[in-house]
Amino acid sequence: MGRRGPKPTPTSLLKLRGSKLVTANREAAEVNGPDGTPDRPKWLDLDAKAKWDQLVPRLQMMRVLTLIDEDALARYCRLWSRWRKAEEFIERKGDMYPLRDDKANLKCFVQWPQVAIAHKLAQQLTRLEQEFGMTPSARTRIHLPVAPRTNADARKARFFNTVL
Repeated sequence: MGRRGPKPTPTSLLKLRGSKLVTANREAAEVNGPDGTPDRPKWLDLDAKAKWDQLVPRLQMMRVLTLIDEDALARYCRLWSRWRKAEEFIERKGDMYPLRDDKANLKCFVQWPQVAIAHKLAQQLTRLEQEFGMTPSARTRIHLPVAPRTNADARKARFFNTVL
C-alpha cells in the first residue's frame, strides 16, 4: 500500500506561501535543487524546443526552475508537442469518422484514436503544469516577497507581455 494523504509541500513553497509550518528541522532535512538554468535536450523535436525556449525564461522569472528540473521540463515540452499534434489532427478531421460495413452501409460513428490520446496527454500536462506553478490555482499557493522594481524587471515584463 502506498503512502496516504497529500504529498508533502516543499519547504521553499511553504515559505513563499508565508506558512507557519516551516521549522528548522524540516528545512535542514529537505534537499533543494541546484541553482541554474537547465540545458535544453538535443532530442526534443522543433515544437518541443520552441516550447522549452518559451517556458524557461518565464519559469526563471517565477523563480521555480532549477537545474534538476531538466527532465521534468523536457517531458512537459515533449508531451505538449504530442498533444498539439493530436489537437491539430482533430481540428482537421473532426472527433469521429463513419464506420461502414462490407456493403458500404453506415454502421456507426467511431472516435478517432487521437481524441483519446489528446485527452490523456492533456491530463498529464495539467499535472506537470501544477508542479511548475503554471496554472492559476497553483500560483495562488505561491507568494513571493515583493522586491523593488528595477529597469531590467520592467524590460522583462514588456518582453513577456506581463505586468509586474
